[in-house]
Amino acid sequence: MAKIRKNDTVIVLSGKDKGKTGKVLTVLPRKNRAIVEGVNFVKKHQRRSRDDQKGGIVQKEATIHISDLAVFCKGCNRPTKVGFNVLTDGTKTRFCKRCNEIF
Repeated sequence: MAKIRKNDTVIVLSGKDKGKTGKVLTVLPRKNRAIVEGVNFVKKHQRRSRDDQKGGIVQKEATIHISDLAVFCKGCNRPTKVGFNVLTDGTKTRFCKRCNEIF
């Protein structure tokens, strides 16, 4: 079970975008990487492939390693560690280890 999932709000712990927050757009579990909205922009040279599409230098979000991210808890208003719980009906939940708020 992954600690960081799609649509989580995360904060960057290290790198050029340290301290920025964003929403996780995609998680690549085999590569241990994620794409976060508004973080880790790279410039890519793109060819014009259709009449309606622009070519040139395009900025887009690149992947960032999961170890450089932490889940941002809205209850604590801080980055936090994630714990796992199995409820009596068998469903698995994730919770903040500081304030025990369920994500």
